[in-house]
Amino acid sequence: MKFTLAALFAGSVAAFAPSSTKYSTSTTLNAFEKEVGAQVPLGFFDPLGLVADGNQEKFDRLRYVEVKHGRIAMLAFLGQITTRAGIHFPGDIDNHGTSFDSIGNGFAGLGDVPVEGVQQMVCFIGALELLAMKDVEGTAEFPGDFRNGSDYGWSKWSDETKRSKRAIELNNGRAAMMGILGLMVHEQLGSNMPLVGQL
Repeated sequence: MKFTLAALFAGSVAAFAPSSTKYSTSTTLNAFEKEVGAQVPLGFFDPLGLVADGNQEKFDRLRYVEVKHGRIAMLAFLGQITTRAGIHFPGDIDNHGTSFDSIGNGFAGLGDVPVEGVQQMVCFIGALELLAMKDVEGTAEFPGDFRNGSDYGWSKWSDETKRSKRAIELNNGRAAMMGILGLMVHEQLGSNMPLVGQL
């Protein structure tokens, strides 16, 4: 009995003792530690190992998609909050008298928008994808750079400020992706949320 208690005690003490084992890190795992978005406290976070091979082209493609989805999520989140606050476009969405403020919020609005309105949205988004919101080869400074040769005052900033602004956009996009996902899930659950109300 004493031996068992001593063994348990030794095991519990060993669990809290510092380990002397040194782990080696691969250079492929550290390939993206200096990229925008690899920030404190997590550093470079790739739990699924999508870029564990250190492939820069694959990383750039995934970053491009992350920035683009972050921008869409920021617009979606603000759209949710704005319409739930009762702010709508004036007038009608079609010639049949369907007003913008008669369209429901969130998922409820999907069934309220006339077919012609959905077609217009699909065509508009398609035109943006094909004509404007794309990385133009040769002029893009970084993945997600959709300036398409225009400057918009970007060149007046220092490299440090540019990096900071890109990191802010990336983090805001990540937060917005989680935010809109949370709003959509809570809407399906029928939750009553502070500031947003009944979803």
